[in-house]
Amino acid sequence: MQKKRLALILSAVMLSAAAFAADAGKVTTVNGVAIPETKIDFFVKQLAARGQQDTPDLRAKLREDLIRNEIVVQEAMKKGLDKDAEVTSQIEMARTQILFGAFINDFLKSNPVSEAAMKSFYDTQVKAQFSGKEYHARHILVATEAEAKTILADLKKGKKFDDLAKAKSTDKGSGANGGDLGWSSPADYVKEFSDAMVKLSKGKITDAPVKSQFGFHIIKLEDMRDAKGPAYEEVKAEIQKELQNQMLQKLITDLRSKAKVE
Repeated sequence: MQKKRLALILSAVMLSAAAFAADAGKVTTVNGVAIPETKIDFFVKQLAARGQQDTPDLRAKLREDLIRNEIVVQEAMKKGLDKDAEVTSQIEMARTQILFGAFINDFLKSNPVSEAAMKSFYDTQVKAQFSGKEYHARHILVATEAEAKTILADLKKGKKFDDLAKAKSTDKGSGANGGDLGWSSPADYVKEFSDAMVKLSKGKITDAPVKSQFGFHIIKLEDMRDAKGPAYEEVKAEIQKELQNQMLQKLITDLRSKAKVE
C-alpha cells in the first residue's frame, strides 16, 4: 500500500511541476487550492502533439483528473507523506529528470543540425560502408564432404539447385527458399565462403565443396552488382539523431570538465 501511495503522490507532483504560474487563470479550486487554466492548456498541448483533438470533453476529463490528483496530494500532505524520505527522494529525482529534459530540448532547439552536416555525414559515413560489390548467392549446406559431393554429382546430372537445397540443406532458413541468401557483402559471410563466392562468375556453381565451421557448402552465384546503400532521405532522420547525440555528448563532456567536483 505504501508503494502505491508513493506512486500516486509522485505522479501528482510531476503533474504540478509541469504547470505554469497559478495566477494565470483559475479553472476551479479544491479546498481553497487553485488549479490554473495553464495546467489544462499544458496537457492539451502534449496530447495534441500526439494527434488528439482539443475538445470540451477532453478538457473536462483533464480538469477532473487534476481535481482528483489535487485531492490525493492534499490527503498525502495531511499524513505528512511529503516529508517521508523516500517520497522526497522521488520528488527530487522527478525534478532532476524534468530539468535535464528541458535543458536538452532547449539546447537542441537552439542548435539544430544543419542539412549540410547531415549530407556530409551521409557521404562520408553511410555511403562509405557500401563501397565495393554485393553478391546474390545461393548455397546448400550439409554435414559431410561425401554428402556435398553427391549433391554436386546430382547437379551435373541436371537436377535443379533450388530443389536440392529445399530437400538437402541443413540451413533450413535459406533451404526453404531454394538456398537463396539474398544480396549481401562478402564481409557478411565467413572467410571460406566469401573467398569461394567472389571467384565465381554469374550463374556458376563451385566445383568442389567449400568447408567452413558450419559444414560443407555448395555455392551458386546468381548475380553481382556495385554495392548500393540507402538513399539519403531514407536515413536522414537517423543521421539527425546521431549528430544530435554527438553534440550532446560533447556538450556534457565540456560541462563536466568545467564543473568543480570535490
